[in-house]
Parts: sequence; C-alpha cells; structure tokens
Amino acid sequence: MNIEIISGSPRATSVTNRLALFLEKQLKEKSSHNVGLIDVRDYDLGLLQKVFISVGETPEKFKPLAERMFAADAFVIVTPEYNGSYSPALQNLLDHFPKQMRKAFGLATASVGALGGARSSQQLLLLVPALFGIPSPYLLITPHVDKKFDAEGNLLDGAFQSSVDTFVREFLWLAESVKHQHK
Repeated sequence: MNIEIISGSPRATSVTNRLALFLEKQLKEKSSHNVGLIDVRDYDLGLLQKVFISVGETPEKFKPLAERMFAADAFVIVTPEYNGSYSPALQNLLDHFPKQMRKAFGLATASVGALGGARSSQQLLLLVPALFGIPSPYLLITPHVDKKFDAEGNLLDGAFQSSVDTFVREFLWLAESVKHQHK
C-alpha cells in the first residue's frame, strides 16, 4: 500500500513539518507500507486553473507529484491552523487533485498554541468527504508542536507518544480495511 503524508504548511520555518517528519518515521517503523512525504513548499502550483485528472494530462513539471497523488492508496494530512481552518496551500494542492475515491485520510493538526489546530481539524472533516475520501475518526491534535518536536522531527515530549501510537494504529486499520475492500 502507498501512503502519502502531505505536509500542508507553506512557511519556510514551518514547525508543523516537524510533526509530518515524525509521522513519516512512525509509519515506516510500524508498517511495511511505502510511505512518502509530499511537502507543499516543494510545488509552486499557482492558483487553480485546471484540475489534474490523470498523470498524462498533468503539466510536465507536476507529473512527479501527479504520479504520487494518483498512486497513493491513503493519505495523512498534516496542517497548521490558519484563521480557524487548514492552510490555503494545502487547499490549493488538494484542489488540483480533487477526486480521491475510497482512500483513507488520517488528519493531524499542529499549532504552537494550546488548541493544537483543533478548529482546522473540524474543517478537514468537511473537506475529506468532498474529495470522496474517508476520514479516520481518530484525529491527532498537536498543541505546542514547537515543544513536542525538534526541527528534524524527533519527539521531545515522550508523553505525546501514546497519542501518536493511537493515531497511527487507527489510521492504519482504516487504510488497510479500505484498501482490502477496494480490491
């Protein structure tokens, strides 16, 4: 199974990306699946002009991204909170690839504040079904992300590991179940 983690913060000094890096390590350690990390900072998609419906109909410079998006069986979205929602850069990326039929989505939010992106998680729960995806009901809300992970995505706060373990376990159960049914 191919799992893509989408790191949704466009900021050069993103602290949210720390969580994405940690989840990438955790999924690789706890499963035998192919796990990749798509960072919105790596793709200057511009504002949506055309939806990419296949790799062949994607502009040449975005074909590597399209190959990964279309080959993914499941996604983990990691986003900061922007004005009570997920990042516009994340929205823009997903708008270019809007139909993710029967794919599981793990939803993780992060903030340097005490709420950990809780409001953005609720917006993601509305977005994923609009993409025809299936959101995992167990969300990973990450307050004080700057104190939980270092810049390389290493866990600094050991007490947070149990939340991550539950998130990963529940996401993998859903993703594997959906993939099995989709065959």
